[in-house]
Amino acid sequence: MKTHDGLYIDGAWRPAGHPDDVIEVVNPADEQVIARVPAAGAADVDTAVRAARAALPGWAATPPAERAARLSALRDVLAARKDEIAETVTAELGAPLAFSQAVHAGVPIAVAGSYAELAASRTFEEKVGNSTVLHEPVGVVGAITPWNYPLHQIVAKVAPALAAGCTVVLKPAEDTPLTARMFAEAVHEAGVPAGVFNLVTGLGPVAGQALAEHPDVDLVSFTGSTAVGRRIGALAGGAVKRVALELGGKSANVILPSADLARAVNVGVANVMNNSGQTCSAWTRMLVHRDRYAQAVELAGAAAAKYGDRIGPVVSARQRDRVRGYIEKGVAEGARLVVGGPEAPRDKGYFVSPTVFADVTPEMTIAQEEIFGPVLCVLPYTDEEDALRIANGTVYGLAGAVWAADEAEAVAFARRMETGQVDINGGRFNPLAPFGGYKQSGVGRELGSHGLDEYLQTKSFQF
Repeated sequence: MKTHDGLYIDGAWRPAGHPDDVIEVVNPADEQVIARVPAAGAADVDTAVRAARAALPGWAATPPAERAARLSALRDVLAARKDEIAETVTAELGAPLAFSQAVHAGVPIAVAGSYAELAASRTFEEKVGNSTVLHEPVGVVGAITPWNYPLHQIVAKVAPALAAGCTVVLKPAEDTPLTARMFAEAVHEAGVPAGVFNLVTGLGPVAGQALAEHPDVDLVSFTGSTAVGRRIGALAGGAVKRVALELGGKSANVILPSADLARAVNVGVANVMNNSGQTCSAWTRMLVHRDRYAQAVELAGAAAAKYGDRIGPVVSARQRDRVRGYIEKGVAEGARLVVGGPEAPRDKGYFVSPTVFADVTPEMTIAQEEIFGPVLCVLPYTDEEDALRIANGTVYGLAGAVWAADEAEAVAFARRMETGQVDINGGRFNPLAPFGGYKQSGVGRELGSHGLDEYLQTKSFQF
């Protein structure tokens, strides 16, 4: 076990105000404590915000080409440390190493590179009639990130903020702080000026709240549960500061009657099982026409059963118990277990069995609430209007999928879905496409030029 000292503030590792307050990092695969990091208090957050505020004028005035150069250097450092990053994510999150290498380490490198290019190519000033419109940095950003994609969520907030000319204080999830520390080391190595990026590890109700309500934070960017997002929105609203909220999801995977059923089901199951189901945009509701429902359930059960030894644990005992509780709730409300269940599949580690439910009705708890584990609900529909009603029938609207033999048919259905992203016939992830939700799935967008816009404000000169 390793003890990590210090918070990264104003370009250096500095001791926390209360060095005896620490967070223990647990490997979810074997339940062993692997590290300790400082638990920042409100005074530490204040020091970090002051450093970010002091660095803001200089960084905002830095030419976009130089900001792009620092982001390019950051991408290169992350790429050079890709294997180490993947190993760290696997140790503190529990994701299989191959998935950590491809997704947890690989995707953030691509996203960092995309913002280096956007910083260099974006026009921050434009003519509109007799006006000159300026796109300026919003100011000091408080970034609060989750544990499920620890590096990706950091890069998706910090990279566009730096590209825009903002300075940042990052409060990562307490379950996965080691990846955040590696990111801070990469920022330092990339030559980002002191105070432009600051890291405070700590607990949400202490460090997170102090950051969200700090008067010198101009924008709070948060990814996590809808409940916590409401709280952060309330804290930020009291100071009339901007928020960007990427929250929960209960995404529908709609398989229209003409679709290749086997492919749609297999890809859909894989989508839910990735990262042990700990993905806010996972297609956790599979909607299938009644005429093909029995076949789809059989295919889904067989596909999910193959993941028993292929997925990692969930992140913590708390999360394991939450997921198992939802499985028990599904059984109690009358859903049929096709595979899996609440029983522990292993003697050690926070593992949950890949689980598929059939005979799920739209009003059941497991069809309405985000479970955040390897649990799939398969629901029947009678016609396309019924499928649309079910797909849109939750408080969420983050992502989704549609499958049909005719792409135009799938697109026509997708246009009516109340959700921020829809994958058509297994469309590939695009790091330049805007990501974010409708309804209670959030406010604002991440990734690409739309993600950069979140960190800009406008000013106009009239001539």
